[in-house]
Amino acid sequence: MFDLFNGETITYTMGSRPTYSLVSTMSDQAFERLTEDDTLLIHSDQGWHYQMKQYHNTLDERGITQSMSRKGNCYDNAVIENFFGMMKSEFLYLKEFESVEHFKQERAKYIEYYNHKRIKAKLKGMSPVQYRAHAQQAA
Repeated sequence: MFDLFNGETITYTMGSRPTYSLVSTMSDQAFERLTEDDTLLIHSDQGWHYQMKQYHNTLDERGITQSMSRKGNCYDNAVIENFFGMMKSEFLYLKEFESVEHFKQERAKYIEYYNHKRIKAKLKGMSPVQYRAHAQQAA
């Protein structure tokens, strides 16, 4: 799950096949970070798990608005597609992994780097976490 305010990866899951539990676990982890004052819009592709009644009910219970991309239109998900492209070029294609567990460990390190150390020009030379902290101080 990706925060469009600062480009921070909020949470993520990984599995050997797509299951609803991957989405529900990821959502629950993200929802733990919310305060009562937060207004949330969740955008996704049209994956079957995002169309399930159970998912809709979970969002409704929390007052979260769902946004979904148009069928077959990758431009609607341009931000996350860009992130995945960057992660592939900066991480995936540069390393060899001994096992799935090794990959998961290295991916966690990359996400930590991306969120806390990787600066962005559009965030005024700050990392996503630094930018969020700066914005919260200014508020």
